[in-house]
Amino acid sequence: MMAREIVDDLDKLLAVLPPQIRTALEQLKDLSELLEVVLDLGRKPEARFPSRYVYLSEEPVTREDIDYVVERVGEFNRDNRAGIEGTLHRISCIRNRSGRIVGLTCRVGRAVFGTVNIIRDIVESGKSILLLGKPGVGKTTKLREIARILADEFGKRVIVVDTSNEIAGDGDVPHPGIGLARRMQVPSPEKQADVMIEAVENHMPEVIIVDEIGRKEEADAARTIAERGVQLIATAHGNTLENLVANPLLCDLVGGIQAVTLSDEEARRRGTQKTVLERKSPPTFDVVVELIDRHKVAIHHDTMEAVDTLLRDKPLRPEVREELPDGKFKVIQEAQLKDEEDKSPERFLLSRERGGKIYAFGISRKHLERAAVTLNVPLRLVNHPSDADFVLTLESHLRKHSSLRNLAQGGDKPLFTIKSNTYVQIERLLRLIFGISRTPEEEVAIKEAEVAAKIVLQEKRPVELKPVGPHLRKLQHQIAERFHLPSESIGREPRRRVVIYPNED
Repeated sequence: MMAREIVDDLDKLLAVLPPQIRTALEQLKDLSELLEVVLDLGRKPEARFPSRYVYLSEEPVTREDIDYVVERVGEFNRDNRAGIEGTLHRISCIRNRSGRIVGLTCRVGRAVFGTVNIIRDIVESGKSILLLGKPGVGKTTKLREIARILADEFGKRVIVVDTSNEIAGDGDVPHPGIGLARRMQVPSPEKQADVMIEAVENHMPEVIIVDEIGRKEEADAARTIAERGVQLIATAHGNTLENLVANPLLCDLVGGIQAVTLSDEEARRRGTQKTVLERKSPPTFDVVVELIDRHKVAIHHDTMEAVDTLLRDKPLRPEVREELPDGKFKVIQEAQLKDEEDKSPERFLLSRERGGKIYAFGISRKHLERAAVTLNVPLRLVNHPSDADFVLTLESHLRKHSSLRNLAQGGDKPLFTIKSNTYVQIERLLRLIFGISRTPEEEVAIKEAEVAAKIVLQEKRPVELKPVGPHLRKLQHQIAERFHLPSESIGREPRRRVVIYPNED
């Protein structure tokens, strides 16, 4: 495991600064820690470091100083940023009412090798990762090294969507900090979502890396990418998972939030109000990493579980890691494990192999037996709740029968309810209880995609699949990828569906 190595091309940034400011900077001893140089018209020039700032002259910045820098850097884009070709340095400008530049922030860009050691195991897992953290903690730096590791060391097809050339620098040739990863530049920030979709549709990547998802359109594009089975690694506006859940534009990245009205009995059983917040859909990102500072991270290994915990008003306890000087890390806080003694229905799981004894009150025996066979679960019906591992009944029966209510309130026997006595609801609940990951719906969707892929290969024509939800579409895109065929989702919900295409000869 490598320790940190820093490449900053600082001489190229100094070369665009006015001579007197450059000379003052060169006399400072700790330039390796320099963050940025600030030049505001009529004010003293500043050099900013992590914990202090230094005036570089007693003379205020003049119009000539501003013009000197502007003439030597690349063109300013619509986001008022420019760069120095072949480097990661970023020059941002402040304009007056008439559009004339009156201030410059010259930010030092560094390629730092070794910053990913602290989360390298997660990067290598193939999971989609969302990085959060305040400005200056190294989010973009980590993205850059992740791109290099996945492209160079693992030989993956990596596309970097580089909105303001923050990741791979200015110019047509990407900075070597991203290794063999390919870079797609974005003409203006509002086009980022379009370029994200273009990347996955045109270039068949295995990994897409995006810096600063900040708009709903980009969140929607991220979900589309995740549906294709592409590993997505990105940063987003927000310091913590709690911030993101509370952001109505970006909360879809972690599953979205919806208000649900519970029955009186269910609200009492949960100990909550009748209207509660619940997660709307599966998260786009499997893992959320909060960058506390440059050497410490908090990791939510299961985004779905973390969001559900937040929405139940329970405290989060992520894994916290701290980087050591030799490049290794130590765990300073273990992640909160599920309480094995918690017998609430939301947490109660049985072994699929062992099966279980069930007391079913008012539930179709035929549907139960069919679901048990379909899921390959040994299930035994018993005649009394005391003999059962868990109890299953209808919500309407729970309201009517005091013995069932007493059983639920006592908490000594797990009790599950469903709204209607249908096979679909019974089968879905059994999957929850026994922790069965692949559902019959998933099996059908996968089988349909496999058959379609074979037809596409044999007949060289596109095949359109049946409309399914986003989770099933993701599985179908993965099947197309397995057969090395392009695919896309078309239409609007609830008629959105996957089309698999033949390869162009």
